[in-house]
Amino acid sequence: MFGFATSEAAPAQSSVVNQPFEDKKEVEVVDPEQSKLKAQPVETPTQPAETPTQPVEAPTQPVETPTEAKPTEQPADKPVDTSNVDTTAPNAPTVEKSEPVPEPYRSQVDTVILDYMKQFEGKTIVDIEFEGASEATLPTVKVAVTEHVGDTFSAAAALRDRNALVNTGYFYEAYQTFEEIPEGIVITFHVLENPILKDIVYTGNTLYTKEELDHIVTLKKGEILNSNTLHDNISAIQEDYRNEGFILMKVTDMNIDKEGVLTLRINEGILEGYAVKGNKKTKDKVILREMRQEVGTPFNAKLARRSMQRVYNLGFFEDVNLKMNPGVEPNAVIMEVNVKEKRTGTFGIGAGYSTSDGIIGMVSVTDTNFRGVGDTISVMYERSGNENDAHGYSFTYRHPWMDRHETAIRLQIYNRTYAYNDYDTRGHFKEEYMRKYVGGEITISRPVSEYSTNFITFRNRKDRYVRHVSSGNMGDRSTEAFSDWRKKNFGLTRSITLEHVTDTRDNIYEPTTGNKVNLALEVGNFGGDFNFQKVSIEHQHYRVAGDHNQVWAFRGMYGYGRGDLTEFNQFRLGGQGSLRGYRDDQFRGNRLILGSIEYRFPLYKKVQGALFTDFGGVWDTGLRPRNLKGSYGIGVAMNTPMGPMRLDYGRGSQGGRFHFTVGTSF
Repeated sequence: MFGFATSEAAPAQSSVVNQPFEDKKEVEVVDPEQSKLKAQPVETPTQPAETPTQPVEAPTQPVETPTEAKPTEQPADKPVDTSNVDTTAPNAPTVEKSEPVPEPYRSQVDTVILDYMKQFEGKTIVDIEFEGASEATLPTVKVAVTEHVGDTFSAAAALRDRNALVNTGYFYEAYQTFEEIPEGIVITFHVLENPILKDIVYTGNTLYTKEELDHIVTLKKGEILNSNTLHDNISAIQEDYRNEGFILMKVTDMNIDKEGVLTLRINEGILEGYAVKGNKKTKDKVILREMRQEVGTPFNAKLARRSMQRVYNLGFFEDVNLKMNPGVEPNAVIMEVNVKEKRTGTFGIGAGYSTSDGIIGMVSVTDTNFRGVGDTISVMYERSGNENDAHGYSFTYRHPWMDRHETAIRLQIYNRTYAYNDYDTRGHFKEEYMRKYVGGEITISRPVSEYSTNFITFRNRKDRYVRHVSSGNMGDRSTEAFSDWRKKNFGLTRSITLEHVTDTRDNIYEPTTGNKVNLALEVGNFGGDFNFQKVSIEHQHYRVAGDHNQVWAFRGMYGYGRGDLTEFNQFRLGGQGSLRGYRDDQFRGNRLILGSIEYRFPLYKKVQGALFTDFGGVWDTGLRPRNLKGSYGIGVAMNTPMGPMRLDYGRGSQGGRFHFTVGTSF
């Protein structure tokens, strides 16, 4: 599994528009709730309260960490969950609508103003006048004021009216003066309007152009600047950044000059570097090359989440966690990747006995993270009896990063003789014989986008009928009577396979969301004995059912082949990974259709249960109902230090059958 965490950093703060002028003709525009509060002739404090921000010291280069460092603690028994990645950070920007000036500053100002205005309590309001309001704002002023001529003056109501004027957003200052006359008092509301907006300038923006930001802003040029609308626009800009994953972006300063040009200073939040912890065998570069974001660019939470997915999907780690540490510069981070390694190497040795081969011995060595550089190497050797019995070897090597374009190469060499059970398209047993195949394959792949990869495979394989073992409905086909059959199905196969795979699954081992689509075309000829074409398409889809630990899994596949398709090049169904409840490769033909529906649910910690149904069939020409088979069953999957393992019991038309595999069903 993997997780996403943030370290504590200085809280975000939003600056107010604050540009001093030499006289009252050039005005200062501030947040209406943080404006200066005063009533003539009383002088009151003018400075707004500020939240201090302290820079946090951190290295600008990736931190060297001891190999024994432990990753961030996360329960390792849960499936990989990227949907819960937190898209906020402690120092992420939060520009919100203005709140009242905090205590004790506000209460002190209000107390002074109230004490001054209480001397007019109980007097009759004879007249209300307004100064400083233009034709554009005068209606707003009149609506904001709740006092009326003829009312008995209330100091509390007067204070509310004053604050209401400031809260309209059009004024950077508002206050009342009072004139006593024999009939009562005359109240004059004085307002100082914000400047008329001429233009908006953005600095520090690298991800959005001025035109794109202007499209978000609703402030009207040629109109009086409204600070409430300004803050709403700032919030909208930040929300747009956040929706794209740039969660550290904030507006660090806003000011307007005498000409009415508003400047918004944007800090997009930079990724300063990476640090890797917890890896003992795996080289740092193997992890860092999976990072989707370059150092020095604005930090993106979506790319961070994708980076975690890629590291986990390597298959080298039980746990992957990501932590954001403060960088050297304000509003910058260093991304710390914590991993917990699992066993990637296996050694196996075994022996068995069969009536056809006698005693069989086998030894195998596999490492999917060879020497900690991410390469895969696998060697297998088996031996029994003489040259006509089961024996042989296979060698596989894969190098995932040949260049900076992530070009990968896979080499496979094999020379094996083994007992093969042959079935017809209806699943009837025909014969058991010893088959030998010799050759190799080379696969080269390269991503064409973040989620799509192209593959090309060159195959050169020679098949040979060795000897008859036991008879089915076809008897012994080693005789001269079946020479044409042997010539048609045994010989040299040379083919090229083109494949395109798009994989958006959140976790390739225990997917909960996403899709995998595989398109393949194989063409055989190129100097071989067989001329054929095969095309196939497979789609896998995953979605959460109920809580995050329950998953619906769907699969559909169709294949079509024509030409000189040998029995070993035909489509096959049966067994684990295709049609459970039947023997492995029991059905064979030139056409294929397959569907699976599976409901997966947690049982205990790393153990998962499944209910499934498979249905499909293969045929040569003309699909008939008898070609279609179905099955249903239950399964148990376990995530072990050596990788996922799965045991299924499927029941089809011919009874039930257990299937065990190292890996997943699909």
